[in-house]
Amino acid sequence: MSNASSRPLCMIPGPVEMSDTVLQSNSTPATAHTDPVFVEAFGQVIEMLRTVVGTKTAQPFVIAGSGTLGWDQSAANLVEAGENVLVLSNGYFGEGLADCMETYGAQVTRLRAEPGQRQQLAQVAQALRAKKYKLVTVTQVDTSTGVLGDVKGVAELVREHSPETLVVVDGVCATAAERLYFDAWGVDVVITASQKALGSPPGVSVVVASQKALGVLKARQTPVPAYYVNWNRWLPIMKSYEDRAVKYFATPCVQAIFALNTSLKEMLGDGGMESVFAAHERTAARVRSAVHKWGLETVAAAPELCSNAMTAVWLPASIQAADLLPKLKARGVVAAGGILAGQAHRYFRLGHMGISATRDNGYVDAMLKAAAEALEECGHLAPAAGRSTPPRL
Repeated sequence: MSNASSRPLCMIPGPVEMSDTVLQSNSTPATAHTDPVFVEAFGQVIEMLRTVVGTKTAQPFVIAGSGTLGWDQSAANLVEAGENVLVLSNGYFGEGLADCMETYGAQVTRLRAEPGQRQQLAQVAQALRAKKYKLVTVTQVDTSTGVLGDVKGVAELVREHSPETLVVVDGVCATAAERLYFDAWGVDVVITASQKALGSPPGVSVVVASQKALGVLKARQTPVPAYYVNWNRWLPIMKSYEDRAVKYFATPCVQAIFALNTSLKEMLGDGGMESVFAAHERTAARVRSAVHKWGLETVAAAPELCSNAMTAVWLPASIQAADLLPKLKARGVVAAGGILAGQAHRYFRLGHMGISATRDNGYVDAMLKAAAEALEECGHLAPAAGRSTPPRL
């Protein structure tokens, strides 16, 4: 991180800390989207994204926008008014995805889990047997709770009970941190974004769609009810850039794509995705161990429900997020408060993805040390025998 001592570390669940080379790529001079250097970089990004999600044949869409734009892409292109969609909601972002689907006319069934929990696979199977769905959506990590969805299990159930149904994964807070094997698991759509574990600045909406999903788009009975996110307009652009040729629909986010290109090369060149996944798992285990040593609990209610990209932590009853966060920032770390309605004050969230997890840069150590000290300043003493202060990690 450039100027590490001059500003606080950004340890929220995205945007994340970035390498100096990624930052430099984002600050290149004005470059035409027709420049051969950019055309090559864009084509490489499309190809590398397939490797990140584990597919040989699916089509990436790389469009200027936030991760939320991926919701619109999936809803507008794959759902026609009146069709059924099953949304597995584990928090704030599951509810948002359901709202987006309804905006495009879907008949949405929301299968909700209590905060810190996820749906039992038996519940999902029962829902799939009850009616036919055009899509089933699963949020791989809901950023509001840090709960890990069971993408593999859900995809297996869909293949068993309703093989024509598309499996749509919201991977915004998961892609490149949590294991996902697109082709092997039978996923049809992954929605993600540049600013989390992909390790580059905000501004790039990434959606990867299977050939089965593109077939659904082609077979629509009604026009796509959108202009900017219409894949019929974007598909020729993506294919053209991958072929290293220029084609225009809307101006791409040139510098953001340069930065994403650099981040993806660094990620894939440092041992590949298996190494990246393992690094996130090791880092997350360290964070959870620290939380337990502080005498606190994660919002995710069991180890198998815990994300490797972030951790949400319940606070003691005597401390609110608004008390803790300024004390963390005073120690050089920016963390995030809660966002669950009615419970936002009860917990805080720590991000540990991207280079914070994969490199030996001390960012996670600094985050945990600051959190321990801030908790102590708020009056919380860790229960470890013989200790009056939280552990220094």
